[in-house]
Amino acid sequence: MKAVVHEGKIGTDGLSYREMEELQPKAGEVRVKLKTAGLNHRDLFVLHRHSSTEPPLIIGSDGAGVIESVGEGVQHVQVGDPVIVNPGLGWDQTSDAPPEGFEIIGHPFHGTFAESIVVPAKNIETKPDYLTWEEAGVLPLAALTAYRVLFSRGNIQPHMKVLIPGIGSGVATFLLQFAKAVGANVYVTSRSKEKRDKAIALGADYAIDSHAIDWSLELDGEKMDLVVESVGAATFNKSLSQVRPGGTMVTFGASAGDEIHINIRQFFYGQLNLLGSTMGSAEEFKEMLEFIQVHKIRPVLDQMVPLSHYEEAFQRLEAAEQLGKIGFLIK
Repeated sequence: MKAVVHEGKIGTDGLSYREMEELQPKAGEVRVKLKTAGLNHRDLFVLHRHSSTEPPLIIGSDGAGVIESVGEGVQHVQVGDPVIVNPGLGWDQTSDAPPEGFEIIGHPFHGTFAESIVVPAKNIETKPDYLTWEEAGVLPLAALTAYRVLFSRGNIQPHMKVLIPGIGSGVATFLLQFAKAVGANVYVTSRSKEKRDKAIALGADYAIDSHAIDWSLELDGEKMDLVVESVGAATFNKSLSQVRPGGTMVTFGASAGDEIHINIRQFFYGQLNLLGSTMGSAEEFKEMLEFIQVHKIRPVLDQMVPLSHYEEAFQRLEAAEQLGKIGFLIK
């Protein structure tokens, strides 16, 4: 089968589109004939985590397709079922943090940028009927991340004021849609006027320029009940300064730098809450699918390209040019 494979060199130089062996499902597993897959920032990070001395790895965490074969003991799905893949391995019940041994499809195990994938049957959920294959294939990782951030960690409630810095990413667009679905007031930031305008069109109540020196002035002094931070060092302290006394900031990413310095006195005087989050459990994945079906939420699609054109997709993501999800057409 054809697949996007990383081997031999760190970064995108180690990527190629080539033949890989198609695996057979063992007991408790299924093989999914993939129709679409989604690109995430995680896929960029994996290109540096996957050692040049390790065996070739099919990358990718998001995918949707049709059950092609089932292993012994699998009963809840059958050949021909349209399904979506939960990329989290080994995190079944919702908990404060993932259990030891939790992994994500696409590293260290083969991922979804291929014509098929073998996964545990418990990592398969029925594809929501109203979603197109393009939408279903880009949904899993980003939507699950956004769901846990807002509901399990951020305890979002109607009428909350929520700030989402860096509205371009797939997770950020899900955060915007999910928060609006529960009746929150949503503020976003972006360096791009085009992205700010698109965020307003998606339902954001207010959008400010990330380059503004003082976000408080841009927000007319409004403080937030909940700030969701994924940019990292470039915006962390600006984001923290917008949290109301007693409010909460949830962080799940650091695309612009891992290390930060904060004014700890300002933090404890403000009685602030700082929470970390990443991915989510199988229970939360099911809850997320129920939530999007109730509210008929669709992923924001930036572009879809054939899997063989993976280079242009990676370049677009690396340059942060996208708004929403970039995906691959496989079959």
